[in-house]
Amino acid sequence: MGYRAIAINKKDNVATALTSLGKDTRISVEIHDRTETIKLLSDIPMGHKFALQDMEEGDPVIKYGEPIGQCTAKICSGEHVHVHNVISRPKEEKYEEF
Repeated sequence: MGYRAIAINKKDNVATALTSLGKDTRISVEIHDRTETIKLLSDIPMGHKFALQDMEEGDPVIKYGEPIGQCTAKICSGEHVHVHNVISRPKEEKYEEF
């Protein structure tokens, strides 16, 4: 079976599902020189993100090595990362250094 999720940059704290993934699935994601094995806490639709690590409210969501949003609640490793727990920030707004 091919890749089921992808993360691009070693700073990324989320991965993107390349296919729909079911709750309780264990998935390995290769990121440069390391592999993260995550147990999914919820169903992840294709094209959606899931957390590679625990994040606190206010933490930046990092994809492609860049902040793409900010957590509005605690997000646990393996949890769906989407509009229900992340807010986007305009490019002009500064994110705290990550």
